[in-house]
Amino acid sequence: MRVSTSKLQQLTIFTTVLTGGGIETMYYLLQKRFVESDYHRLALQKLEACPVAMESLGAPPLKVHNIHLTDRNNRIDQHTAQIKIPVTGSETGGYLYTSSIQDPYTNRLNIKTINTKLEITFMFGVPC
Repeated sequence: MRVSTSKLQQLTIFTTVLTGGGIETMYYLLQKRFVESDYHRLALQKLEACPVAMESLGAPPLKVHNIHLTDRNNRIDQHTAQIKIPVTGSETGGYLYTSSIQDPYTNRLNIKTINTKLEITFMFGVPC
């Protein structure tokens, strides 16, 4: 059975588009799952409660961007979470680095460390 070259090209294009769409959908759903997690929510609450960091960003309004899933600073397992969240305000932007540990007795995540690194003309940390 012979298959024409144009049919093979069409099949290749269809498969490529279908695979690309599936990968994009998976990436979007993983980012959405990060945003809905406790460790992400707690980190942003801590940032919003720190007036020095919020003033440095020029927030409110604070804009939270999607995390980069391929970034090695984003690591999560059953008991710990370490994430790097991109944030921007009206004046500048930067990253919110946070590390959380799950309490074995209450099964709740507690923030261990939080650090904001802002990009103005150089990098500096604003600990809260």
